[in-house]
Amino acid sequence: MLTKRVKSKIAKETGNHESDTGSAGVQIAVLSRQIDELAAHLKKNPKDNHSRRGLLKMVSKRRKFTAYMKKNEPASYDKLAKKLDLKR
Repeated sequence: MLTKRVKSKIAKETGNHESDTGSAGVQIAVLSRQIDELAAHLKKNPKDNHSRRGLLKMVSKRRKFTAYMKKNEPASYDKLAKKLDLKR
């Protein structure tokens, strides 16, 4: 789980303005960080099926946000994809 400080740092780096927490770009960045941490946890604990289900839900949510952003804001999506090393 990410702390409030980490989430606010991610929001400042990727947001449109200082208090931006709800835009698609910020949510994609936060989900990506959570996915990375949960994937590392699952490498150490391969039988943790409850966390695996949560990981799959997060990946699905991020996929939906990226599809939305790619459709509506293609320029900012390209910038974010390069920054976060997302597959296209």
